[in-house]
Amino acid sequence: MIQTDIIIIGAGPVGLFTVFEAGLLKLRCHLIDSLPQPGGQCSEIYPKKPIYDIPGFPSVLAGELIDNLMEQAAPFKPGFTLGEAALKIEKTEDDQFIVTTVKGTEHKAPIVMIAGGLGVFEPRKPPIETIESYEDKGVEYIIKDPEFYRGKRVVIAGGGDSALDWSIFLAEKKIATEVALVHRSASFRGHLDSVQKVIDMAGNGDIKLITEAEVTGIDGNGKVESVVINHQKDGELIKETDHFIPLFGLKPSLGPIADWGLEIEKNAIKVNTLDYSTNIPGIYAIGDVNTYENKLKLILCGFHEGTLAVQSAFARIYPDKKNILKYTTVNGVQGF
Repeated sequence: MIQTDIIIIGAGPVGLFTVFEAGLLKLRCHLIDSLPQPGGQCSEIYPKKPIYDIPGFPSVLAGELIDNLMEQAAPFKPGFTLGEAALKIEKTEDDQFIVTTVKGTEHKAPIVMIAGGLGVFEPRKPPIETIESYEDKGVEYIIKDPEFYRGKRVVIAGGGDSALDWSIFLAEKKIATEVALVHRSASFRGHLDSVQKVIDMAGNGDIKLITEAEVTGIDGNGKVESVVINHQKDGELIKETDHFIPLFGLKPSLGPIADWGLEIEKNAIKVNTLDYSTNIPGIYAIGDVNTYENKLKLILCGFHEGTLAVQSAFARIYPDKKNILKYTTVNGVQGF
């Protein structure tokens, strides 16, 4: 049994920053995450993607942000249970919680903070009958490391920002030898600047742009060797390629969290904005996993929510202690 002050379910950026805020109050944290490394989506889905709305960083790669947050949390010695999703939560007679993972690892604490982002993610897959047999054999639904595609031919499908941005990146940096972008419409859902850049790069021959078309088949002997493209005007086309990357987004779901007796609204956990507490005293929800009036799903908003939740958690753990806010600019940071 792992004993701590606060169990944090979710080791993404909001969970990691909460370790820092809790540490300032001398509260220990242990984080649980289904992924094998800390960082959540920032590490698993887009570690090389720049983020522009973190205060003090005009631009920071998602992976670098996680590295910085890990360094910031390090003095407070957080514990980690990684590669194990939280499965169930039970209230004990001594007013604490036991959180058990899918592998049976048990954690006990008076406070639980759910920082699970948007929950469990599954890729939105195109309706191609044989696609699953080519997964990890040339079919990928997210781009983790662009260097994986060095010297390869790539077909990307999609019309959103991810499809546009990765097409530009792989072609502009000359990582892939050939980049083709396939979209079922002539118009795109992404930022206008990105759309224009793709059109310009297509005009220069840097990207092969195929609009009003869909990838409807995959062929290959044990790995992807070509895709079948159904064009609205030109009919069926065969395009040789090494990788097919459909970037249609991810479908989030709360997973086991939905069965924990929490008040759920629109696939998110309802909270009180006074301290981001849930309908179960002692359980808080912070970051993208929660919902309330005027909710904004931004990392910086999650930082704020975690900060206030920790203050409330301290008062719950130590009801007879008065917590006086101490400024790090005056007191510095003292770890455990």
